[in-house]
Amino acid sequence: MKRIGEHKAKKGLIRFEIEDEDGIAKDVKITGDFFVYPEETIGELENALKGKRLEELEKAIEEFFAVRLDVEMPYINVEDFKVALKNALRGENEN
Repeated sequence: MKRIGEHKAKKGLIRFEIEDEDGIAKDVKITGDFFVYPEETIGELENALKGKRLEELEKAIEEFFAVRLDVEMPYINVEDFKVALKNALRGENEN
């Protein structure tokens, strides 16, 4: 099942696309209109979320950013990612 959700942050849009099977995130894509440095951070976050149970994803986002002190996110924050995730988990679903 594909779950899609987005969140309009103060100065940016964060979109989650989660492909899940039996409650496990098989694929995660994070896109939108925002800036994160270093650039590879989003790919690393996507990889950190893959293979996790859907109910573990929010905590996994918190843990990822807790150890990545080098990440700069002008105008967005960890909470914005969590809101976008929650919107995906309860948002429109496609089979």
